[in-house]
Amino acid sequence: MSPRSASVNEELRRRSRERLLQATLELVGERGYDATTLGDIADRAGSARGLVSYYFPGKRQLLQSAVHRLMNRTLQEALEREPRPAEDDGDERLARAVDAILGLARDQPVLMRTHMAGILQAEGFVQCPEQQRLAVLLRDTVVRHGTLDVDRDYPMLRALLMGAVFAALVPGAPMPVGTLRAELFQRYGLAWESGFPPDGGPGGLPSDELPAHARAADFSRYFEPLWPAAADGDQSK
Repeated sequence: MSPRSASVNEELRRRSRERLLQATLELVGERGYDATTLGDIADRAGSARGLVSYYFPGKRQLLQSAVHRLMNRTLQEALEREPRPAEDDGDERLARAVDAILGLARDQPVLMRTHMAGILQAEGFVQCPEQQRLAVLLRDTVVRHGTLDVDRDYPMLRALLMGAVFAALVPGAPMPVGTLRAELFQRYGLAWESGFPPDGGPGGLPSDELPAHARAADFSRYFEPLWPAAADGDQSK
């Protein structure tokens, strides 16, 4: 059998990394951070355990990359949801960004709380490819909203969103997501009916619908398809 081509090897590596990220979200969401081991993640992903350390320095970095992927894809979905906002409708785009991040705090509290706690650890903030994609999307949102200084206003938006997520999830004294949303919308001059209101308004979550953490979470749509599988079946190229 001929050696696999470079493109086939690259596809196999991509698929392995995707499975590890998805397995991390699933297991930490189900069991919590401390009860999830790197071995558990590798087993769920169907990967060799040594591959985890090949792609990621440790469990904390792996989780941050996985949650940044979740945040990036959630924001992408919000911006592409019908009816799509016009390219120059900066208010609607920013409203959707705020709602997307606050929605994750509401729907995935275990993952988001663990993510926030990890950022405060010694390892700090991981600037991985997933985080960089999220940054590009948020910076673009700030630009379309009409900033005159994106290098000042993007970090401020990021800090405000992180602070809102923390406030929504702090044990024993959480702030309601609606209250946090109102504060952010007022700061940026956004109309309450913009975006996807959390109170069952237009595009919002109906009051009788269970949030994601009350049912089994399916994260598969946040990850690139693992097929076509020619890389597995045709190794003769």
